[in-house]
Amino acid sequence: MKSIFSKLLLLLAIMSIATSCTNDDSYAEMRERENKLIKAFVKNGLKLKDQDSGAYLIDMGPIKEISEETFIAQNYTTDVAQNEYVLFKGNGIYMQIVRKGEGEKLANGKTATILCRYLEYNISTGALQSLNRDNNTYGHRPDVMTVQNYEGSFDASFTSGVMRDTYNMEKVPPGWLYPLSYINLGRQGENALVRLIVPSTEGQTNANNNVYPCFYEISYMEGR
Repeated sequence: MKSIFSKLLLLLAIMSIATSCTNDDSYAEMRERENKLIKAFVKNGLKLKDQDSGAYLIDMGPIKEISEETFIAQNYTTDVAQNEYVLFKGNGIYMQIVRKGEGEKLANGKTATILCRYLEYNISTGALQSLNRDNNTYGHRPDVMTVQNYEGSFDASFTSGVMRDTYNMEKVPPGWLYPLSYINLGRQGENALVRLIVPSTEGQTNANNNVYPCFYEISYMEGR
């Protein structure tokens, strides 16, 4: 009896390992597919029209990838005329700073309320997934988040907005916070505007769970 019980335990252990390996392989395949989608997006760019007006929401040609070293040498700027995006190899995020914005960066140890308007495009499906900008139904509802800076590491939660409601999430995706090291926040004047390619590991909950990348255009300004 004891021998049979031991064999059953061994069989269950083998089945568990086999299932784990299958899941790992499946996830690895999904990540490989995601990387291919991102590379194709970088190569082709994006032309995205509003279905109602026919106007372009995004009209962007192929992306010119630059290194972090070049980004630093250019004083933390990306040449919009050349459609430059810096690739951060540590997390796979691509970022273009369209406008740095007026005001100041969020200082170490400080907490701020930040208002965001955004457009989210699913690179996997080729569809506009959510937005709260322009004249759409949710245009009057900026996403509001409370952000804290801990030694250059940002932690943030949504308090309201379309992003929070769409994905039933309070935690702000890491990809949304990454630009805060490089942009300024103000309550008046020109607000900061960035464009991002965010892999699933740095994205919202649905992208993270289903392994797909998103493109974002996001504006940031300080709230009260």
